Amino acid sequence: MRNVYRARFSALTEKDIKFAMNNLVRPNMNESLSVDARQELDLRIGCAFTRFQTKYFNNKYGDLNSACISFGPCQTPTLGFCVKRMDEIVSFKPVPYWQIQCSLKDSNGEEFKVQWSKGSIYDREVINFFFNRIKNENTATCSDITTSNGMKEPPQALNTVELLRIASKNMGIGPQDTMVIAEHLYTHGYISYPRTETTQYPSQFDFKSILGSLSNTNEFGRYAQKVLNEGIRRPKRGEDKGDHPPITPMKEDNGKLSGNQRRIYEYICQHFIGSLMKPCKYKTKNLIFNICEEVFTYSTKSVEDPGYTEIMTWQSVSELKTLNNIEKESVLDVKSLGIVEKQTTAPEYLTESELITQMEKYGIGTDASIPVHIANIVQRNYVSIESGRKLVPTKLGVSLVHGYWKIDPELVLPSMRSEVEEQLNLIAKGQANYQSVKEHALNMFKMKFIYFTENIRGMDELFEDSFTTLDACGKPFSRCGKCLRFMKLVDSKPQRLHCNCCNESYNIPISKTGQIKQYSGDKRCPIDQFEILYFSENVGQTIKGYPFCPNCFNNPPFEDMNKKDGCNKCPNVSCEFSSISCGLTNCLNPDCGGILYYDKLTKPKYKISCNLCPITIELFKGANNLKINDKECLICGSNTIMVDYKESSPLPDGALKFNGCLFCSSEVYNNSTLVRVKDYTRSIENEKKFQYSRGNRGRGRGGKRGGHSRGKSSRGSYVKRGN
Repeated sequence: MRNVYRARFSALTEKDIKFAMNNLVRPNMNESLSVDARQELDLRIGCAFTRFQTKYFNNKYGDLNSACISFGPCQTPTLGFCVKRMDEIVSFKPVPYWQIQCSLKDSNGEEFKVQWSKGSIYDREVINFFFNRIKNENTATCSDITTSNGMKEPPQALNTVELLRIASKNMGIGPQDTMVIAEHLYTHGYISYPRTETTQYPSQFDFKSILGSLSNTNEFGRYAQKVLNEGIRRPKRGEDKGDHPPITPMKEDNGKLSGNQRRIYEYICQHFIGSLMKPCKYKTKNLIFNICEEVFTYSTKSVEDPGYTEIMTWQSVSELKTLNNIEKESVLDVKSLGIVEKQTTAPEYLTESELITQMEKYGIGTDASIPVHIANIVQRNYVSIESGRKLVPTKLGVSLVHGYWKIDPELVLPSMRSEVEEQLNLIAKGQANYQSVKEHALNMFKMKFIYFTENIRGMDELFEDSFTTLDACGKPFSRCGKCLRFMKLVDSKPQRLHCNCCNESYNIPISKTGQIKQYSGDKRCPIDQFEILYFSENVGQTIKGYPFCPNCFNNPPFEDMNKKDGCNKCPNVSCEFSSISCGLTNCLNPDCGGILYYDKLTKPKYKISCNLCPITIELFKGANNLKINDKECLICGSNTIMVDYKESSPLPDGALKFNGCLFCSSEVYNNSTLVRVKDYTRSIENEKKFQYSRGNRGRGRGGKRGGHSRGKSSRGSYVKRGN
């Protein structure tokens, strides 16, 4: 560490970077240890709870619609806030209340509403008592007029949390999307570093250069110039957290930004300029009216100096109609007078903006991790985002939180995480020992984990009321190799096969565009007798697939097979779908190490695809049959093929049959009508003709097979077929 230095800069400008390089500092070991402790605690605690409850519940219920039932020291309290608000909504019972509403008419005949000083009354008899005292009165007397001056201070400097709140509330942009946009603006030099908790400008902050740059823009030029002309007014509020300076613009956009990037950038400019402007000044005028002994009021506001609200217009003071023709002791006519019945209303679901405020209040997450925690509870299907960026808990989210409350409320309460964060902050300040804090937190959660696993039945009872067991889910799909009965295909996340008889579940290949189907003819795995299935998905501009055995996919029978491997990576000589039986040669890409595998279900659009990379060979379209021979090519070592056409053959000289090496028969391989080599790695389809060294690649297109032992990995060199 003696030769390690840190360059600290918060903006990608030449000035900032040069200053940082000329003022290198030593890394702070305490801060580093604090970060290490937080990462290790979150990982170990989260993994333990997540793996347990994911396996427990996904093996029992088929409609959870979540592949990972995760737990996190920050994520779970975040979900807890949402469920708590939902519980308040569900348990809410409206309460009736009554108000006296009154309208007066001034000397000009203008009507206006006045507010009853007693507000709302929750007893019908009481409201009737007050109303009966004045119901027959026709006039009201102005008993007093008062005026007062008000001031609305500009905002403090912008930090990450405030940016996230405003983007969600005012622009409808989620926290994670906001941070992606902010990082883009930062890396392109438009704004300063967007991850900061500080809300106070540094004492030596260069306001003039930024304002000078913004003064050239059409949108904010006049406001920036106004600040320069009238003098910069530093915000009185704010706090220096010791990290990065507040978020500020660094240069004008010159019309290059659009969409949400432009909206976020414009807000940062508005906030920066507004924070340096004068406060908004306004005058409030209060009129007090008496109808008998009951008091009614009317207030007006008039702006004297808009100050910073010139540029931050959404914070402007709402001006109300001024009644200049009313003086003290004026008598006005009562236009209307009556009782209005209303009911209390339930709170609304938490919005993202409100949730961010709650997380900041209780110290849940950091400025960098808050968007991640919110995104996680959405992706895990714990909450859904409704109109107005409201977070509505799902059945799964509610069941989890209620289960935690039932077993151990501290797992979901924010107080526990807040205590851990306090200890981590002490490590960063050098006031707490790294090892002691970490061990204490791990031991505490270890005891909670043991108690949680021993009492999981309490949460399970809640799941039973909301979800369907695997036995009752899905539709019969393929036969189990153990009991020979049909297993059910469960379509909800995670998609899987479940055997009711054996009470076992089997993971299957998953992809956004993937499909699972059966082979015709009841094909079985020779090892375990499970029915062979077929998985296909869109890759680039083609469809790529492979057969798989559900049992081998989950429980590999060979050492050189991994979990989630299909038949195209299986080295079993006796299986007609293995890489031995259907493999042609090594992948054309020398850096891949895969095998070109013949997919039998692509007939009549025959395809040979690499079992590792996206390379695909489309060949002999419309042929009647294609077969891989047991015979090897004497030149390149690839397996030979046999193909036949019924009529109208595109083969050389119109031949109806071809029997030989695909790669060494140049009349066939170089004919784009017969053979097309595709690399679907890119989004745009690109044809590739691979020309390799003739020294070890035959004629430059095939691939001499490496090891010939039957135990050779199906991922590496091609394995010789059994004869």
